Amino acid sequence: MNTLSITLPARARVQLTAEGVRVVRGGRTVLDGVDLTVSPQARWGVVGENGRGKTTLLHVLSGALVPDEGHVRRVGTLGIAEQAMAAGPGATVGQAIDMELADARAALKAFDEATRALSEGRPGAERRYEAALDAAEALDAWDADRRVDLALENLGAVTDRSMRLSELSVGQRYRVRLACLLGAEHDFLLLDEPTNHLDAAGLRFLTARLRAHPGGVVVVSHDRALLADVATTVLDLDPSRDGLPRVYGDGYAGYREGREAELRRWEEEYERQRTEHARLTRDLSEAQNRLVTGWRPDKGTGKHQRATRAPGIVRSVHRRRDDLERHAVTAPVPPRRFRMPDLPARPGVPLLTADGVRVDGRLHCDVSLSLESGSRLVVTGPNGAGKSTLLAVLAGRLAPSRGYARRAPNTRVESLAQESPHVDGRAHDVFAAHVGRLVTSGLIGEDETVSLSALGLLSADDLGKPVGNLSMGQQRRLDLAMVLAARPHVLLLDEPTNHLSIALVDELTEALRATPAAVVLATHDRQLQRDTEGWPRLALDPERPLKPVPQR
Repeated sequence: MNTLSITLPARARVQLTAEGVRVVRGGRTVLDGVDLTVSPQARWGVVGENGRGKTTLLHVLSGALVPDEGHVRRVGTLGIAEQAMAAGPGATVGQAIDMELADARAALKAFDEATRALSEGRPGAERRYEAALDAAEALDAWDADRRVDLALENLGAVTDRSMRLSELSVGQRYRVRLACLLGAEHDFLLLDEPTNHLDAAGLRFLTARLRAHPGGVVVVSHDRALLADVATTVLDLDPSRDGLPRVYGDGYAGYREGREAELRRWEEEYERQRTEHARLTRDLSEAQNRLVTGWRPDKGTGKHQRATRAPGIVRSVHRRRDDLERHAVTAPVPPRRFRMPDLPARPGVPLLTADGVRVDGRLHCDVSLSLESGSRLVVTGPNGAGKSTLLAVLAGRLAPSRGYARRAPNTRVESLAQESPHVDGRAHDVFAAHVGRLVTSGLIGEDETVSLSALGLLSADDLGKPVGNLSMGQQRRLDLAMVLAARPHVLLLDEPTNHLSIALVDELTEALRATPAAVVLATHDRQLQRDTEGWPRLALDPERPLKPVPQR
């Protein structure tokens, strides 16, 4: 079969293992101590904050990057879908498909040639025919193009094979690449944030295909719903007690439970060591004070008595210093947890009311609603239905074309928009200036201010960075902090989970459930929609009239 230049899938013999993988870039350790084994029908989810090496790991697994330490063993074919797909000069959708299906194309060509040779009675034709048939069947080559076409259609990708890739958006190119991989049926699929550019139908199709894939899957994703629906094992690259990655079985639920249990143990150990260290520090200080003054006897006491007491106190100081050194705080500082500030409530007061609100060209149907303290509302609808527009009207940033939106006197309404506003300065200075304006304007009192560090959203290092140097996730955290600094009665959140880590999203979701403030969410996040399943829904659809929104 080597004469056919065809790479056949390994199927049941597949194996993808990584042992002790370490990658260093620019003097910084990007990955360390990574071990994983991907077998047939295994679905690995890889999670972690931005910059933790998730994409780098995919490159190592694919063979595109050689690790500085450790090794990777691959048996079988694999396909990788990165977040961006290059578009060569003149390259078309059809050429991208041909490249991914090259083995199937070669197998069919070899089969046709072997069939002709067999019909002509050439020497060795029967052996060549059997080999070509085996290869074509192993690749399911006759059905390859149909599988790609099916994936293109269901993922909402361009189906015109003559279209140039350079004329497509990043999202369109990614969908083409993803469809090619699903059609090729590789032994292994390595996918980097595959849900970023998919609509609801595409998400359902991808989820079903990944669950049915007979080979192994490694998917890097912040999409908690995809992880919950697909992953059987989760590799967590976020910080741990010993600095090494963690592997959790039992899927996404097992990861959440295991991660929380480990974090609690880490926090308890750190607090125990810190408390003991503080006690020993206090004991040493007291012993040192006694050495200076406490051992001095009253006037008239003989020199011999003073001399016999001094060495005992000195020994006590040395003993306590040794104890302090032996009980140094060795546990690293645990990751910060988000802490929602106390938000105010005004029971029985209609805080925010909208009546017949519509915005020409942006919000196509009349919206009426009323929010009180403790109200919950999830705004849903396809892109362009007006979700962000409605929140902008409720926040007072946009005037409606008809109808009105009114807030009760002294009601604080704050909105988290999808995009971060451009600001200059260091994070802690920007936040401090924002709080200063809130106090100066009389929006909040001096006793209502909250510190940025108390919210647990940014690390001490991040607080001192210029905002322009923060990642999108870090800027998003700063945006959230500035919204909460106003201690709002009403929270309007537009895609609040964008760019946030899985751990922070879980903590934020729990806080939103508990806060006495009114909360309005506009989100495509499937897991957040599941987590708020009991909340009233406002479905925006320009083709259908709105139903009244139930209040609670």
